Amino acid sequence: MPDFLDALLAFQPAADRADGLQHLVLFPMYTQNGNPDRNLEAVVLRMVWPEWLADLERTRYDNPLFCGITFEDFTAGYDTNSAVLFPETIAVREAPERFTWGGIFCDREAARFRKVTEAAVDTLGIELPADIAAMIDDQERCEKAFVLWDMVHDRTHSHGDLPFDPFMIKQRQPFWMYGLEELRCDLTAFKEAVKLEAEGNTHGRDVQYAVLFDRMFRFPLSGDRNRNYDGLGGQLLFAYLHRHDVVRWTDNTLKIDWQRAPEVTNQLCAEIEKLYRDGIDRPKLVHWFKAYELVSTYLAPHPGSKWAKGPDALDLSLPPRKLVDDVLPDEFPLSMFFEALAKKLKGVIADTKGITAADVPRTERAAA
Repeated sequence: MPDFLDALLAFQPAADRADGLQHLVLFPMYTQNGNPDRNLEAVVLRMVWPEWLADLERTRYDNPLFCGITFEDFTAGYDTNSAVLFPETIAVREAPERFTWGGIFCDREAARFRKVTEAAVDTLGIELPADIAAMIDDQERCEKAFVLWDMVHDRTHSHGDLPFDPFMIKQRQPFWMYGLEELRCDLTAFKEAVKLEAEGNTHGRDVQYAVLFDRMFRFPLSGDRNRNYDGLGGQLLFAYLHRHDVVRWTDNTLKIDWQRAPEVTNQLCAEIEKLYRDGIDRPKLVHWFKAYELVSTYLAPHPGSKWAKGPDALDLSLPPRKLVDDVLPDEFPLSMFFEALAKKLKGVIADTKGITAADVPRTERAAA
């Protein structure tokens, strides 16, 4: 077994987040796409740390471990959907006492977002405000939105009520708990973006629509349906906005109430935050049921679900972690809206594998 612990401890990219600084990383690692093997991979990356972002981190969103990064080049292990470089994926003889950095490739996220969002907008006939259309057509602008979104999302995992293990490897919980945690972090970034926009920050509105469109159009249709917690979060956001009449799908066209979208999205964030706060006073199993109740208020559970039938359908003499076995792989199947959308977007989403900024040039619409 390769052991790169000494090298990993020597590599401290968060200690010098100089904008534009390059690193060549060579480690035996697995990717974030379910590959159980250890493969020697090389990545050349560039730090993304402009002064405006550094100032926000220093004064408002303290996150000393976060590294915004872009691809310069990579070996085959990153010709995948993975958009992260995490020390947890590197082969070592023992886990270090704590990890001191985490990197997210904002160029891949932005390119993937632009390609899928453009396809969704065309498929659903969405009429975009001019400033949002301009953002989607601008790779550099989208990268700025994603690096800010990622920085706030990342720090949220360790802030607030009932902080959660970000990598979810130390806890065994039903996958809707993971979905709610990831959505909580995204909606916290959204909420902060609303505040930033009100204060005149030029990136605030871009972050809001990056969160909305990526969550609603790409996440529910990405990956398989086996405990797809990121997909679940996207399904929940769309269903919540639909229930509150912010989005309407009629005549095969999706209409969005741009005025009410920020208020209602923040409302969902508040419901999840209340669930977490109330959970402090509840046993774990009761908390899981309350979370299920929140999700199933907006998403229809699978008709064969034991959890949907309530506590009487489960063997409560078992410890909570054993009851996770009764969760169906697809506990909350896709709605008819997403089934229809999947037929049009699945191919586009599949084509984003290994994508970088160079693969998504400005469109003809943008040039016009």
